[in-house]
Amino acid sequence: MIDGKTLHPLGGGRTLAAMSTPSPAMSPATAHEATSNLPELLERRRAGFSLEAPFYTDRDVFRADMTGIFGTYWLFAASIAEIPEPGDYVTVDYGPYSLIVLRTDEGGVSVLHNVCRHRGARLLPETQGTVGNIVCGYHSWTYAADGELLHAATAPDEKFDPKCFSLKKAHTRVVAGLIFVCLAPEPPTDFDDVIPLIEPYLAPHDIARTKVAYQQTIVEEGNWKLVMENNRECYHCVGHPELACSLFPTWGLTEGMIPPHLEEVWERNQAAERALQERCDRYGLHWEVLEELDTRIAGFRISRESLDGAGESFSETGRRLSKKLLGDLRDFRLGRCSLHLQPNSWFHFLSDHIVTFAVYPLDEGRTMVRTTWLVADDAVEGTDYDIDELTNVWKQTNLQDKAFVELCQLGAESPVYEQGPYMKSEYQVEAFINWYTQRMREHLGVVPAA
Repeated sequence: MIDGKTLHPLGGGRTLAAMSTPSPAMSPATAHEATSNLPELLERRRAGFSLEAPFYTDRDVFRADMTGIFGTYWLFAASIAEIPEPGDYVTVDYGPYSLIVLRTDEGGVSVLHNVCRHRGARLLPETQGTVGNIVCGYHSWTYAADGELLHAATAPDEKFDPKCFSLKKAHTRVVAGLIFVCLAPEPPTDFDDVIPLIEPYLAPHDIARTKVAYQQTIVEEGNWKLVMENNRECYHCVGHPELACSLFPTWGLTEGMIPPHLEEVWERNQAAERALQERCDRYGLHWEVLEELDTRIAGFRISRESLDGAGESFSETGRRLSKKLLGDLRDFRLGRCSLHLQPNSWFHFLSDHIVTFAVYPLDEGRTMVRTTWLVADDAVEGTDYDIDELTNVWKQTNLQDKAFVELCQLGAESPVYEQGPYMKSEYQVEAFINWYTQRMREHLGVVPAA
């Protein structure tokens, strides 16, 4: 089931007028209007503080992000549960890039640029579907699932070589059923080192034996970095009443950071963590925190963490939302395996279902967020799970996050916006911004100030 519609990238954006670079003595209003000279912005990035306004509002910065981040590093695209049969496909857009993620007849995954090699027409405009060969709707050039050009009507002359006009491909990796793509000519190899670290956490949930129960697609009127920043902290989680029933509001806090009104919750959380770790050890499941969010190119964080209440799932009582266990799991009370990956995804792997979150930038002020709920492939809607109950917590949380992001975007566009400090519990936001600025400095050849 699909909730939402496809929006095309690069529409309705705003570009700041070029002016002189601000000095430290400039007022916030003057600095806000200053040029988005990205190397200078990166060079003066203030550690521990939010980014300057052009990072969130300027079209030139957005275009640089699309090249330096989304055109360079490994990105989450979809799961194999979204393309279960040969010929099934989804299309994903990252700013100006559009990709076809297609299940092949052999059961593999082919990722092709969604651009005809004749005159550049968009080949598959729908967000999902099933195809045999890929036929361009403009002049009927026809391609195989691997991108090979099979037919071009009335080819120009005998010198025309179809082999020279195959669809362009993106690099692909499937990790425990999650499909990642890289648009760079040569993808970073660091991701190869991360895969064996995260795969053992995810494999027991067996995405290959799941199906899509529901998919929600929403557009947030905010820059993609604001969407990611919002996800990387729980300082705002008081604004998520449905989620707070099962997710401990002390997430992100450590000993010595607990406010008095959360001390009882902290103790309950610690007891639940100890019980979960004992249960995981019994079943041979990984639970340790592995965290390298800004210390490597393929920044990530993975752990298995307890949930409140019954500790089984994201529900009002913490109890399971599907009667079917995933994979070969033997217990419902396994909390959540949480995975964060830079730059565009996060995931929750539970015993009864999986939730994937993918961020697709549209332009400097709009971002599409796609949330997909996966259940066991033999689970029956209405018998084993209720679709409204299954999706309620994260549908509501996503809409609340959308509102928070849009408030931040409005603030970043104000002439009086200036950078504010991150709190200790927002360390993952700082790590995301560190990761982003490091990657962009490398892309532009900027040497950080001493």
